[in-house]
Amino acid sequence: MSRILITSALPYINGIKHLGNLAGSMLPGDVWARFKRAQGHEVLYVCATDEHGTPAELAAAAAGQDVRTYCDEQHEIQKQAGAAFHLSFDFFGRSSSAANRGLTQHLAHALEAQGLVEERLDRMIYSIDDARFLPDRYVEGVCPHCAYPKARGDQCDSCGRLLDPTDLIEPYSTVSGSRNLEVRDTRHLYLLQTKLADTIRAWIDERSPSWQPLARSIAYKHLDEGLIDRGITRDLQWGVPVVGPDGASRPGLEGKVFYVWFDAPIEYIGATAEWAEATGGDWRSWWRLDEGAQDVRYVQFMGKDNVAFHTVSFPGTLLGSGEPWKTVDQLKAFNWLNWYGDKFSTSMGRGVFMDQALELLPADYWRWHLTAYGPEHSDAAFTWEQFQSTTNKDLADVLGNFVNRIVKFTESKFDGVVPEGGVAGPREEKLAADVKAGLATLTAEFEAMEFRKAAQAARALWVLGNEYLQEAAPWTALKTDRDQAAMSVRTGLSLVALFARVTAPFMPEAAGRIAATVGATELSWPGADEDLLTAVVPGQAVASAEVLFRKIEDAQVEEWRERFGGSEAA
Repeated sequence: MSRILITSALPYINGIKHLGNLAGSMLPGDVWARFKRAQGHEVLYVCATDEHGTPAELAAAAAGQDVRTYCDEQHEIQKQAGAAFHLSFDFFGRSSSAANRGLTQHLAHALEAQGLVEERLDRMIYSIDDARFLPDRYVEGVCPHCAYPKARGDQCDSCGRLLDPTDLIEPYSTVSGSRNLEVRDTRHLYLLQTKLADTIRAWIDERSPSWQPLARSIAYKHLDEGLIDRGITRDLQWGVPVVGPDGASRPGLEGKVFYVWFDAPIEYIGATAEWAEATGGDWRSWWRLDEGAQDVRYVQFMGKDNVAFHTVSFPGTLLGSGEPWKTVDQLKAFNWLNWYGDKFSTSMGRGVFMDQALELLPADYWRWHLTAYGPEHSDAAFTWEQFQSTTNKDLADVLGNFVNRIVKFTESKFDGVVPEGGVAGPREEKLAADVKAGLATLTAEFEAMEFRKAAQAARALWVLGNEYLQEAAPWTALKTDRDQAAMSVRTGLSLVALFARVTAPFMPEAAGRIAATVGATELSWPGADEDLLTAVVPGQAVASAEVLFRKIEDAQVEEWRERFGGSEAA
């Protein structure tokens, strides 16, 4: 069995995340972590709130709180939201932790010792009306490459080019909208990515053949455009402070903190250190090649807008340090989930956020839809109409209907006890072969991290169960051949136990309820050589569950469309 380290892109601290954030990083990371644990692998799945940077300062000010208090509250809200969606993080940390602060400062010093960090007199945009230097994300303007009118100071969302705020045409402050800006001198530390370009390219050449095309293409796009030296400090109050090797304030850089995109990925290591402190584990054995991490497989999940930082900046930090850090093996990137073809927007009342979603339906409804129909290989649009259709067809009509029919039939005709008698015949032999082939397909899609295909392979297995019941028709056989009916009932109930196991990564709470209907507790991943059609033995009591999946009615869709927006809102 393998040791597998999994990280999801860190959700930012300022507010609860919407369904697109969930679908593009945290949920697929959880589904895959559950799959690998079920196979028996040793999995460590860590995530954290990303708490530094100007957005946190501004959100705290808007809430009338100091930044630490604001982040304390928001971290707990996001932690609870993740738990409510059954996200099985082994640890959910904080980028403001002491562990991350120490690691960030350490890596900066290591890079500088390698000649890869230098202090520069910089000219940055200062907002006279806001009385502050503006970090790159708080300057917007026209992209100099594609003329997109709302390019940010760090990146253009239209053409994807990495930018500096001073590159923008007609810049303005997003804090106040002021165009009363000027460029002023300030001192900052720069990571010399130009010196790391060959090292990063060689690393990507080695690792990327196993990556999906989206992540690979974005990585090479940034390399081919030419890396630039990146400022890794900012003029802010909230963040990891810049200090000298002795821990004292660094002359000329007093009051400055590290750029959030420098310290946030380091929090993957920091969160593991937090986990170790809380549990007595050994974080170094997951991250240090000289202390046991050689056998670790490291997998990252993220949205496509985060790929550049995870294929260039963060690897550059680790490789450039000259220290034996574990770097990512497999990077799974997702496209964007849109709302009827447009962006989620809190201010415009468009879209559903994680806390709101759970007011409408249990987590597993959302988990299934966002995995089976998510933005994996292209942008995807969430619509209430599709959500209703797929929920009703996949969960209610196929999976829920199968479990309900066979268990209730056993209750009514066999006193709620798995019957004995009968011998499997050609129909069961064909079913066994079809199930084995379907399970092999499902397992292979999971191994390849093809989540939409894995969901459809799981659904295909559920369909096999319904088709078997229609053909075997134990309700008809019971009239003339009780043993034959008993055998097909046992087979159907064994399929219930199997479906609980293959459903668990997608819908863990529903899987537990499905297993309980046939008295099963085994939710490990089924092996290719298991006799899956005799898993439920005679004499076992069964008990139907309350409706597993309720259908979404037209009236509900209309109500939700009015509350959260629909096609007319987009």
